[in-house]
Amino acid sequence: MDKKEYAIFSTEIIVRPDDIDMNNHVHFSRYLDYFLAARYDQMGRCYKLSMEEFIEMGYNWVASNMNINYKRALKLGDVAIVKTQISSFNGAQVKANFWIYNKETNKLISDGYGNFTLINIKNLRPTRIPQEILDKYLVLENFA
Repeated sequence: MDKKEYAIFSTEIIVRPDDIDMNNHVHFSRYLDYFLAARYDQMGRCYKLSMEEFIEMGYNWVASNMNINYKRALKLGDVAIVKTQISSFNGAQVKANFWIYNKETNKLISDGYGNFTLINIKNLRPTRIPQEILDKYLVLENFA
């Protein structure tokens, strides 16, 4: 598939008390939660193909690998802006990049990517991403 610049979508997440660790900032594992929450939100809102629709079609996504780079801390009450962008498709896999910003300062807090594999939920085996799903994900402009 040709290298294209796909749309970047944003989701706001408010830092909650249960996100905070003993160092009084967001626990490192929550950045992954924020990325996954943003992808869930954007699947239905931006790509018009929700996780529930994937399941109805007999598919699900599983994480293949994650990479997170930590730059700065978020604290209680901060609002995180989580931006995600599809980077590439390859057979049964999709790579999604993410950037987490502090809404107030607009400073980059964290960035990284995740590779996800589409599986058939009947046999739990990877399955090539069908064209009708690719058509929904090949968004080159921001509409949301």
